[in-house]
Amino acid sequence: MTPTMPLKFVSSNRRVREDRRFVAGQGRYVADIPLEGLLHVALVPSQHPAARIVSINVIEAMKMPGVHYALTGEELAKATEPLMNGLDTPNVRRFPLAVGQVRYAGEWVVAVVAETRAQAEDAAEKVRIAYEPLPYVIDTEQALNPASPPVHPPHGSNLLLDKTFVWGEVEKHFAESPRRLAFRVVWGRSSTVPIETFGVAAKWDPWREMLDVWASIQMPKYSDQIARSLRIPLNNVRVHQDVDVGGSYGVKRGIKQTVIVSHLARILGRPVRLIEDRLDNMRAGDAHGPDRIFDVEVAFNDDGIVKSMKMRALDNVGAYAGRSPFQLGKPIGAIVGPYKIQSVQYRAISVTSNKAAQEAVRGFGQAPTNYAIETAIDKVAVAVGLDRIEVRRRNFIRSDEFPYLIPSGTHYDSGDYHTVVAKVLAHADYEALKRERDELRAAGQCAGIGIAACLEPSGGNSSFEPLLNEKNTTTTWMDSCRINVDGLGFVTATIHTTSAGQGHETLAATVIGEVLEIDPDLIRIVRPDTLSSLPSNSPVGSRMAIMLGGAAFHAAQKLKAKMVRLAAHQFGCAEKDVRYENGTISHPSSAKKLAWIEHVNIAHRNFHLLPEGMEPGLEVTHVMQVPTGTKLPENGRVQMYPCHSFEFHLVLIAFDPEIGKPEIRRYVIGHDCGTVINPHIVKGMTLGGIAHGIGASLLEEFVYDGEGQMITQSFMDYLLPSSHEVPHVEIVHHCTPSPFTVFGQKGSGESGYLGSPAAISGAINDAVAPLGISFSKLPIRIAAISDAIAAAKGSAVKGSDAKDRK
Repeated sequence: MTPTMPLKFVSSNRRVREDRRFVAGQGRYVADIPLEGLLHVALVPSQHPAARIVSINVIEAMKMPGVHYALTGEELAKATEPLMNGLDTPNVRRFPLAVGQVRYAGEWVVAVVAETRAQAEDAAEKVRIAYEPLPYVIDTEQALNPASPPVHPPHGSNLLLDKTFVWGEVEKHFAESPRRLAFRVVWGRSSTVPIETFGVAAKWDPWREMLDVWASIQMPKYSDQIARSLRIPLNNVRVHQDVDVGGSYGVKRGIKQTVIVSHLARILGRPVRLIEDRLDNMRAGDAHGPDRIFDVEVAFNDDGIVKSMKMRALDNVGAYAGRSPFQLGKPIGAIVGPYKIQSVQYRAISVTSNKAAQEAVRGFGQAPTNYAIETAIDKVAVAVGLDRIEVRRRNFIRSDEFPYLIPSGTHYDSGDYHTVVAKVLAHADYEALKRERDELRAAGQCAGIGIAACLEPSGGNSSFEPLLNEKNTTTTWMDSCRINVDGLGFVTATIHTTSAGQGHETLAATVIGEVLEIDPDLIRIVRPDTLSSLPSNSPVGSRMAIMLGGAAFHAAQKLKAKMVRLAAHQFGCAEKDVRYENGTISHPSSAKKLAWIEHVNIAHRNFHLLPEGMEPGLEVTHVMQVPTGTKLPENGRVQMYPCHSFEFHLVLIAFDPEIGKPEIRRYVIGHDCGTVINPHIVKGMTLGGIAHGIGASLLEEFVYDGEGQMITQSFMDYLLPSSHEVPHVEIVHHCTPSPFTVFGQKGSGESGYLGSPAAISGAINDAVAPLGISFSKLPIRIAAISDAIAAAKGSAVKGSDAKDRK
């Protein structure tokens, strides 16, 4: 499928066209939408982790200046359907505002509407709610205990999902292996916490029965869920997709916020807007990520070859379950990482608790799984006394073994892991890096090298959904593109999703320009509203280079084929005898030519010159299905994502043992995402992903205390990496084209983040290994490092004193 022609625009260092408006402050966000008569929403949160709502009194709030309405959960629930769950759990009902009881501290109970946000906030403070506190559970393993308080009593327990997959002869391989080891690691709850919180505005036109929505959304099937919840036809919902999302990386689902403002717009007859403040977002914005415990056991031999793995993943999704349990499903498509592990037992468990709801976060559960797998490889290397890179080399899938079938049923499309590692080691001078580490240790520093070799499944399929919920029979996850050449010869292409920051306008223009051989800067890319859109499943699952890029490619090929047919008709020859070059089509045998504008004139104005059966105009569409993603799972096995990028992280970290603040001295990443469409976009995603991983591994965590209160509710406590923590990153490129994509491209939107936490954790554990300690929970905070070192040194001193006394 990969073209053999030389590429003119793809992979060239062309500017990212979106950057110009963002740098100039000309982005168009929800807050920039001018709506006459706009009202604003403030939210009243629960102060209890679990409590029955006894009464709600809004009388004083309604007396406040500018106040129009106070909406309760009971009223909203009567007018709408519950929000959708991914799993088949009908008794775990989810509403935008609490109904009957609250299930976590911060849950929204009342929405107050006023002329200004300030007036709404003042009035929200006047709402009086009487609660009857209930037992609650925060801890993940306690939530799994059948005796724990159920978050949803009608469901009967806190267990949402408990499914065990066995791929291959696991017990046989464990019995045959001379060595085995077991360990636990914990991935702390963090997220992407974008600078721009979620915002949504809605306007209802009763005469046309039309709901207009503007939202900073990154979510598949958004308008479908709005219509379903509001009990209105889907063609009564118009989502305007020409809104810039700002930061997201998965978390801006925003369906509950949208239902609130849409319902209010309908009953008040005025536009209504809700833009989360930071407290809204962090406490209850449905924006938390995985909160996961891994118990892993591996069977291996004296040479460090891992034959089998058992993994138990226990995830705490919080009070409600949307798509979050599916984050245990995506990793099945790369459950062995880049390694030739022959058999796997995987137990996926999802529980509810009295924490804020979890949602989709960058990588959709793959980064925590990579952390567990890479920790296993590091421990195997220590057990057999081999270099950690050597153990990885011995276990890697070789380049001549692709396509490679892993035990869970997915074929890896392509790769050359050994070469990427060799390039990184040569670039970094691995032996010199080890000497630098040892010199730092000799100078009294704690210093360590971290290593991670990870895959990025890409292409955005939905096959993990029917794998975990048999009632779901979805086998398509399409995306689309429409191209139109107007009467003056200018090209406009439509893409059917929001601007989520990944450069989709640049992507589509580059691909179309490559096929049509015209300057991409002359191609306009637009985003129609959902009533005018073709199908799209939005920029999730590292899919848009593959899916939008593929749809744009095929649409452009259809347009070129139409032009070739038109020209051949004018020349009176066969289509195979004409030549397309830079928008001009010629017939070499007769020296006849038809320039671009001549095609346009004939197509738009000269119907009598068109071939029989050809429609006038130059417009084409293409809807693309995920390559390889056409079947339902069979016997717990599934072809998950079509493409698999590879990244290899090499990190040197040092820190003072008294202070314990890690400093990243060197960061080198080898990255292979196949053919790169735009190098600037890929670089930006890689660097951003590494920064995200630094936060998850060292700084960021939503922490709850023993009273069920979240104590990291602002950036005073929830720490983000700054320019001081993010180092200069050296990127080493390699290209192994995918056979399933139009240019050989693979995904890169989740790169960096999927491996950096594992590498950073490995570096810190290497640094403290001489002290006989290690860390098994992320994030690894400064205090944890310094306290562990102090305790280890204290134990050493006591041990020494005891020997002296003897």
